[in-house]
Amino acid sequence: MSVQDAREKLEIYLNKKESNCFNPDSPFTPASFNVSECSNAKECIRVFKNIIRIENERRTGFSALQCLRNAIQKRDLNSISNAFISEIISLLHGINGRGFSFSESENEHDFFSRHESFINAQAQIMNDKFSSFIKGTDPSIVYRQKMLKKRILEYYNADESNWDDYQWHLANLFRSKDALSSVIHLEKDEIAGLQRAEKENIPVQITPYYLSLFNPDGRDETDRAIRAQVIPSVAYCKTVAMNRASGKTMDYMGESFTSPIQGITRRYPSIVILKVFDSCPQICVYCQRNWEIKDIEQAFSAQSRLDSAIRWIKNHKEITEVLVTGGDPLTLDNKSLDSILCRIADMEHIERIRIGTRTLVTLPQRIDDGFLNLLKTYHRPGRRELAIMTHVEHPVEITPDTLEAVTSINQCGITVYNQQVFTYYNSRKFETAFLRKCLKISGIDPYYTFNTKGKEETADFRVPIARLLQERKEEARLLPGIVRSDEPVFNVPRIGKSHLRAWQDHEPIMILPDGQRVYRFIPWESRLTASDDYLYTDVSIYDYLKRLHQDGEDVDQYRTIWYYF
Repeated sequence: MSVQDAREKLEIYLNKKESNCFNPDSPFTPASFNVSECSNAKECIRVFKNIIRIENERRTGFSALQCLRNAIQKRDLNSISNAFISEIISLLHGINGRGFSFSESENEHDFFSRHESFINAQAQIMNDKFSSFIKGTDPSIVYRQKMLKKRILEYYNADESNWDDYQWHLANLFRSKDALSSVIHLEKDEIAGLQRAEKENIPVQITPYYLSLFNPDGRDETDRAIRAQVIPSVAYCKTVAMNRASGKTMDYMGESFTSPIQGITRRYPSIVILKVFDSCPQICVYCQRNWEIKDIEQAFSAQSRLDSAIRWIKNHKEITEVLVTGGDPLTLDNKSLDSILCRIADMEHIERIRIGTRTLVTLPQRIDDGFLNLLKTYHRPGRRELAIMTHVEHPVEITPDTLEAVTSINQCGITVYNQQVFTYYNSRKFETAFLRKCLKISGIDPYYTFNTKGKEETADFRVPIARLLQERKEEARLLPGIVRSDEPVFNVPRIGKSHLRAWQDHEPIMILPDGQRVYRFIPWESRLTASDDYLYTDVSIYDYLKRLHQDGEDVDQYRTIWYYF
């Protein structure tokens, strides 16, 4: 049988299966199919149809059908991975109504007792998981941070007055293996990563404050997410170095294509990004803009560039909102910030100014009286709103210092929003749900949860799209609505955010031999104008689960992940 013959037979089979799913009286639909299995079967059929379409084979340069045919004929078996087979088996289980393991529904008269038992059990599962996590206000973390802070001050021969001065932190950033190993224990892989970063001239910057969140005795469950954010791995450094050597761009989002003028990025009709500084107090390994973020001493905010960018905003009356970012604009002093905010606020057409900063987490001392006075000056309810966009990745980052900084901003009438990047290090069951809970009670509103950018150098951080969708459906959904106010999104290069819960905006079109799904994303403006799609190769679910297992997770808790598309 040829590949084309197999395709035609499969299409007939799938069409019959689909017809049965839509016909409750069909004798070919098992009576045990409940609505969840039936709905899942429809989605699995749709995906299977996609991966055997000739169009998608040509778009991706691969035929999953040919790969399956080889497996059946026991040919070229070395090229067929467990990850690929796992995807196919899961799809077939789903198509045949065996994707989940639900017991048959009981009669309606027993609904209330069943439902109460179910939601009680779910609440217990969630609370049990929450109790296994820890946040930065926990007494044990507060004490540990206090002790490490003392050690850091001794290292610099400094005192409390220095610690309270954000400029002291900026002047005493930790940048090297030698400096870090003087105050904390580094793991072997961390030492290797720092050495490679130095060799490849990749900037490392960690504020003394953020370093105080580390476990000084070595990486553990409480600080693994903290360390991973700021200590580059060898793999990261190698990829960055290769990209530089080959001239390959690391501008994943294609900002150079959406910048009408230097310092401005525009992807949407009413809002623009204004980049005012090229560095941050602290450099995050997975940063979207790692291609342009510089060492703090090398960074600059060219006045002529800034003047031109602000003038551009002034001349475009359709712009109503400006996101002031960089780098981190709060690396600048209050006088410089005042100059920027004043000029934006003078524009009648600007009704909202967002300030994007991570200093709430990396350097809360920066939220001083001078900055708070700026917020009060330019926040005018009914005329112009100021908002703070921050980036909390882990509950341990919510310390008493961060809580105090957030509270002081809230007391100015300013809302603080969180934009979380969903990475491997906060993707375990209920880990992000716990973060949301901690954020909301601390005065920070969850806003967006971003799928990690598909940058080659940040492979260690990437998580399958299916896991983010699973988290939203099975974990976030257990929280009150006011807590789960964030939206899971995927940033499409050159285009912008695609809401992952919207089937019409993306679809899996292929499964590659290593088990990676290829997604086709449709731009947000596709109903308004002719536009091109974007193909994204995701992380293998199988490999993700394997990594979780190696880290001690019970991967059976993630068993439904295969059915999120």
